[in-house]
Amino acid sequence: MKNTALALVFVAPALLFLLAVLGWPLVQALVFSFQDIGIIGSKGHFVGFANYAEVLGGKHFWFAFGRSVVWVVGNAVVQTVLALGTALILNQKFPGLRVARVWVILTWIVPTVVVVIIWRWLLSTSGGMINPLLMESGIIDRPVGFFATRRSAMVTLILINSWRWFPFTALMMLAGLTRIPGDLYEAARIDGAGARRRFTRITWPLLQPTLIVLGIIGTLLSFNVFDVIWLMTAGGPSEATETLPVLIYETAFKGYRLSEAATISVLTSIILMGFAVFATRAMTASEANR
Repeated sequence: MKNTALALVFVAPALLFLLAVLGWPLVQALVFSFQDIGIIGSKGHFVGFANYAEVLGGKHFWFAFGRSVVWVVGNAVVQTVLALGTALILNQKFPGLRVARVWVILTWIVPTVVVVIIWRWLLSTSGGMINPLLMESGIIDRPVGFFATRRSAMVTLILINSWRWFPFTALMMLAGLTRIPGDLYEAARIDGAGARRRFTRITWPLLQPTLIVLGIIGTLLSFNVFDVIWLMTAGGPSEATETLPVLIYETAFKGYRLSEAATISVLTSIILMGFAVFATRAMTASEANR
């Protein structure tokens, strides 16, 4: 009991800080969602579940939710492929390994605004480098507007965001790979197992716990990405890249409907918390069955 009390004393400051920083805004958003506040700072009146009925009964929320799902799945697939390939390479022994491990995280360190400026210049139809390279390679015959169409805008944003964040995932996978005993690979080589068989029978099964944790964290982080989308396309063209975080911002600060934005925020939080609880229980159950 004394150890528990002492532990609570040490943890209490951090918990109080989190409660003040995270808990209070959540409570405020919940309170605003039951009112009819338009402009920030104005007073509202209690309207019950009217905002929830309006948001859930409209198309904007569901369309934005669908785009958020596409965004999360696209980022998960691209980042997993890039990160796994990078982690497998960095797990080998070759000259300059330390330099390569440091170099690969530079894209993660670069500020988001700098990343946006760089990619805007590279993908520009006038003066950018990507279009001339593609034309010289014979892949395209004229400049392509990567943000001109609905489909290409979403795909381009997914690739840019994946390029920015896959180093973090690669480092986590690399940490998982280093925990796999080397004796297993040596025994597999002696038994005549090739690289493909060693990957499917040793690397992939033993790396799954790390991948599951990364999947949960990556989903929560990707779902809430706002800066890259807003700075690149501001939700365009024709709302093609308007995910839920972008919709919340536009509703609150451009549409001057604060209570409606708070309602969308609360619904988004419920969705993410539900996913986190479900994924955590599924992970715990799978670990228990092993």
